[in-house]
Amino acid sequence: MKPGLYLAVAIASIGLSGHVLGHGDVAPQPIDISSLTLLDGEEHIENPYRNTEDYDAAIKVGDKAYNQNCARCHGLGAISGGIAPDLRYLIPGDDDEYFVEKVKLGAIRNGVTYMPAFGDIFSDEAIWAIRSWLDTVAEE
Repeated sequence: MKPGLYLAVAIASIGLSGHVLGHGDVAPQPIDISSLTLLDGEEHIENPYRNTEDYDAAIKVGDKAYNQNCARCHGLGAISGGIAPDLRYLIPGDDDEYFVEKVKLGAIRNGVTYMPAFGDIFSDEAIWAIRSWLDTVAEE
């Protein structure tokens, strides 16, 4: 193979691999909250499922919901590969308000969307279920 052809193949491979590995524009997946007690519609700044009978069910719902909707950016097991924050370092209780605000409103800096807003897409039950699962992988 000629040297110029090696360069062309290398450039094409870089372009293709960037396309394959990018997270792209992905539609949110529905979250089944049927196993959870519905919340009262009030704004909660702490996880309303923590320390309740629904906590185990919320963890199960949150595990599936996280993997379907959050892992592509925040990583499997909430271990970030550098694209987005590593959510294992959210402190259960202390960071609940921060978490729910970011999920509902998203994150935009200098006009660039770093995280889309999910407040009109996911129910409060779904958001708090994801937070419940994140409690199980939290690290100090």
